[in-house]
Amino acid sequence: MDHTAALLLELGAVLFALGALSRVAAGFGLSPIPLYLLAGLAFGTGGLLPLEAPEGFFDTGAEIGVVLLLLLIGLEYSAGDLVATLRTQAPSGVLDLLLNGLPGALFALVMGWGTLAAVAMFGITAISSSGIISKVLTDLGRLGNRETPAVLGVLVLEDLAMAVYLPVLTALAASAGGLSTLRSVSVALAVLAVVLVVALRYGHVVTSVVTATSNEVFLLRLLGLALLVAGAAELAHVSAAVGAFLLGIALSADLADRVHTLLEPLRDIFAAVFFVFFGLSTDPRQLPGVLLPALALAVVGIATKIATGWVAGARAGVSRPARLRAGAALVPRGEFSIIVAGLVASSVTAELAPTAAAYVLALAVIGPLAPRLLEPVARRLR
Repeated sequence: MDHTAALLLELGAVLFALGALSRVAAGFGLSPIPLYLLAGLAFGTGGLLPLEAPEGFFDTGAEIGVVLLLLLIGLEYSAGDLVATLRTQAPSGVLDLLLNGLPGALFALVMGWGTLAAVAMFGITAISSSGIISKVLTDLGRLGNRETPAVLGVLVLEDLAMAVYLPVLTALAASAGGLSTLRSVSVALAVLAVVLVVALRYGHVVTSVVTATSNEVFLLRLLGLALLVAGAAELAHVSAAVGAFLLGIALSADLADRVHTLLEPLRDIFAAVFFVFFGLSTDPRQLPGVLLPALALAVVGIATKIATGWVAGARAGVSRPARLRAGAALVPRGEFSIIVAGLVASSVTAELAPTAAAYVLALAVIGPLAPRLLEPVARRLR
């Protein structure tokens, strides 16, 4: 068959199938992320129906998906939000990272995967899924609950920590070690500091660059600037994801609603492509060997996130039932865990990608169910 015809047929089939999977997930009140990952595993090397033609498309589409995901997450926060959250929930954020990140790092060291894998597993297990959590809170009608600000505060601090963590991880993955690693990390953090200053002090200038009365012009400017910033960040070994996140912070909060309206459909398409691409690059034949360790790590991750939510809720002065609800809401892992695994998958042991996939699959499924399953326990607390 002609290569172009094969490419279009396979891409069309995959995208149509993703739409069907998303509808199935919505019918059960679940996140579609696990189904996207399973689709990638089914279509990738070693899967039920391996595809070859769309690899280039999925590679590029996945990169754009990461940029759009992080751009819209950054738009959720203003400089004032970050400062206020740091003042009230900084101890909870530090505890969150240590409680949830250290088990992943220790797991990698015990498995003999090396230091880089340990740093990667720290991020994979530490960061909750903002996308899944926001959907669950909306679906359950809990956005107005007293514990919700504590949950959002932890998520803000996690995202801010990622702005430092990702460039360090990228520099470590790109360097050979020793002074080269130290130099790469120093450059990455210096660039990050400059970008943060621009984002926090001159955000109005950035906003004026993309603002336009025409939606077409506005969208072209915003997408163009997002990709330019992401590309420049990648050149400086700061990670395209961080560049997009910081651009989102720099843009005025007044633009948030307009950007969401225009970009969310596009983001959802490319985000789906991103998760499928990660599945495509993971050999499902490796999953059975890492399934039990990944599930054990997931059980630990559930317990540590519940503890995090309890502490954050206590600092916010909410009741014990509300503290448990906050912990249950923080359980899901998703986009950040896959982003981190994707950044270092080619630089570390082959077992890391399937372990991350199994871990995210488990917690992306259990996470949305956790608030419902723990609600009877929360009601019995006084």
